[in-house]
Amino acid sequence: MDVPIAIHEGECHALVGRNGAGKSTLVAVLTGLLKPDAGHVLLAGEKAPAMTDRTGWQRRAACVYQHSKIVPTVTVAENLHLGRFERPWVSWRAMRRESRRMLHEWGFDLDVDLLASELSVEQRQVVEIARALSIGARFLILDEPTAALEARGVERLFGRVKRLKESGVGVMYISHHIEEIYKICDRVTVLRDGKHVITGEVAELDQETVVRAMVGSAVVPVTSSAPASSAREEARLRIEHLSVSSTHGDVEDVSLEVAAGECVGLVGLRGSGSSTVGDVVAGLVKPGTGKVTVDGERLRSGDVSNSVKHGVGYVPEDRHARGLVGLLGVNENLTLSILPRLSRFGFLSTKLRNRAARELIARLQVITSGGDQPVAELSGGNQQKVVVGRALASKPSLLILISPTMGVDVASKAALLRTVEDARGAGAAVLLVSDDLEELRVATRLAIMVRGRIVREFSERPWDEAQAIATAEGLAA
Repeated sequence: MDVPIAIHEGECHALVGRNGAGKSTLVAVLTGLLKPDAGHVLLAGEKAPAMTDRTGWQRRAACVYQHSKIVPTVTVAENLHLGRFERPWVSWRAMRRESRRMLHEWGFDLDVDLLASELSVEQRQVVEIARALSIGARFLILDEPTAALEARGVERLFGRVKRLKESGVGVMYISHHIEEIYKICDRVTVLRDGKHVITGEVAELDQETVVRAMVGSAVVPVTSSAPASSAREEARLRIEHLSVSSTHGDVEDVSLEVAAGECVGLVGLRGSGSSTVGDVVAGLVKPGTGKVTVDGERLRSGDVSNSVKHGVGYVPEDRHARGLVGLLGVNENLTLSILPRLSRFGFLSTKLRNRAARELIARLQVITSGGDQPVAELSGGNQQKVVVGRALASKPSLLILISPTMGVDVASKAALLRTVEDARGAGAAVLLVSDDLEELRVATRLAIMVRGRIVREFSERPWDEAQAIATAEGLAA
């Protein structure tokens, strides 16, 4: 890498680039986790601390990562003070009082006695930001901060970033959502293949210029091309009067059909129940009432193997918790769903496995040093390609996709959505659970969920995107 970059006091500076462009490596250097081979880092005009001086780094720079680093089994107050207990005894009253002061100082309203496990994604993010600032950091890195936030949460985050800027904190903002950069950032730096491409004022660079700098060429937009099936009586997936109680969102009397060659976008904010519907079909959640059939055969509720047997491929929302085995290699992860097909007389054929994996790596353009590379070492976008590849490996007749391109770059998103289009064109039925307009452009029909119920459908393209999102937000019906 050869990256000259400067984040000024009171500035929000965007860092963008495709997965594998070097963003994570740069973050590791700027937070003292990785020593640069050449060059140097200055923080507040002074040379960065030694690699071994973790306290020194934490007092100058901090990163709030996409995946929360707080401890779920202790309270907000305890999380705010982790690593800061200098005496063998603790005054819990003083700690709670100091925690309230810290939060109020930065305009955060949060009960310090709550267990971290009870917090929403947004609240956990607030705890991490407050902890970093309370230690003294005045350079803050936000890594994909909106990836798991709904629309109102995003707006609240933008308000917090503006307050941080006003207080003199320098913010590096990493995001794959280019439109966010134009709402909150002052300048933008683009990386490609580990190299600096461009830095400029956001107001002076249009989106096309930024995207071209990221990918080196124009990205072909993905839109739905194949005609949707109109034969409702031939629905491949039929959900009838489904009701579920779930921590991810209750579902109340939902009925929905998806035909072969059709992609239905199930649109809903977090907690609307949309992802719960997908989890039920995949066999991960057992419904209270209702039934699900695939090609006329009823699925056994709460039985993943039965769903797989009926041709269901599944891409979860959280690839780390449900989609990947981090210590296993790329080849192993890609082929987990088809091991019986790759075995002879009860023994796995490494040759067959590697051949199948190579085809998927090429098809999905997974960037890896080799099939044996642990999947945990891949960039986020390439990890997501592996998750999608595993779902496609069994040649499913029904694909359940929950936010399949969340947290990936522009080019990777386009590649993944083209893969979904190819599967649909080959006759698969697709249920796409998402509220991302870019993802929903491959849908042939939309069903909008609010508070556990489908409240409206959009069946004729082009549909009114603003009206669809307003409906999902509960602002229209």
